[in-house]
Amino acid sequence: MRLTSLDVFRGITIAGMILVNMAGVADDVYPPLAHADWHGCTPTDLVFPFFLFIVGVAMSFSLSKYTQENKPSSAVYWRILRRAAILFVLGLLLNGFWNKGIWTFDLSNIRIMGVLQRISLSYLFASLAVLNLPRKGQWILALLLLIGYWLAMMYVPVPGYGAGVLTREGNFGAYVDRLIIPKAHLYAGDGFKNLGDPEGLFSTIPAIVSALAGYFTGDWIRKQPVQTRTSVGLGLFGIGCLIIGWAWGWVFPINKKLWTSSYVVFTSGWALLLLAACYELIEVKLRKRWSKPLEIMGLNAIALFVASVLFIKILVRTKIGTGETAPSTYNWIYQNLFASWAGTFNGSLLFALATVLLWWAVAVLLYRQRWFLKV
Repeated sequence: MRLTSLDVFRGITIAGMILVNMAGVADDVYPPLAHADWHGCTPTDLVFPFFLFIVGVAMSFSLSKYTQENKPSSAVYWRILRRAAILFVLGLLLNGFWNKGIWTFDLSNIRIMGVLQRISLSYLFASLAVLNLPRKGQWILALLLLIGYWLAMMYVPVPGYGAGVLTREGNFGAYVDRLIIPKAHLYAGDGFKNLGDPEGLFSTIPAIVSALAGYFTGDWIRKQPVQTRTSVGLGLFGIGCLIIGWAWGWVFPINKKLWTSSYVVFTSGWALLLLAACYELIEVKLRKRWSKPLEIMGLNAIALFVASVLFIKILVRTKIGTGETAPSTYNWIYQNLFASWAGTFNGSLLFALATVLLWWAVAVLLYRQRWFLKV
């Protein structure tokens, strides 16, 4: 069984990721297209957890034939490990690309963690949990990870900072990351200054639950009739998660860069609502015409993400003209083709939208050639 609505959901997510990544390079960007500076959640902060949720939903279909009675062979585990390893290495390649030179990778300072690395580890550990634990055990594990992470972040003291300090460098997750990963290999931007990482190792623990939430959802969908009541059920679960996540946020703030437990539940709620809408329109009502462009993007999501990040790096690293004052290719295009007539905020938005259309055209080309690049 292939869930077309999931491909469309994935297409919406990759289009959103390209949009916010491109818009975020400009100095002036509309607030919904920027991440929350720290606590809080903007539409942009939904994109990454949506990816993990989608990974989990897809996992519920790919691993559905394996049960406690029909255990997977060693080849299945090797396939999972291979996929996780490829994703992790792709993340390292993106981190190291053009930091000092186009063909030079500075291994002494390369950032270890990142978006693809978090997807890799979340997929790996969520898959292992699904294949080795009964359903009740999977739910218990998810709860233990969320509650355990909350208790550790709020009540375990960090040397020099104390307990419950949720700053970039003073939180317990950053402290654990510094113990495991050399500072030179942690994130240097966004005020972290190699003292923490928004996709760090410790904060990947609750991210595993984002993938498991998708798995629980997909497994539930597989057993339901293709009817409106299934869409309503997804919507009600989503509203419940939004309320629980929001309430939890009062004692453990919703925060993407710390991937707090409240953030996991809150963003899973939004993922459920969006999936419910896609499911109702596409699977139940059979209204698929509007969604075909997004479905096409969703079929090559990882390839489009990797290529779009490399594209942004090339635009930012190359220059138009010579000399120290020569603008980057990104700034030249942004200023001359967009901001000069649309203004800075509208210019950054239009440049980002044009980039999404560019990658949609690439996705269409891949689709027509029947090239589906997967790991």
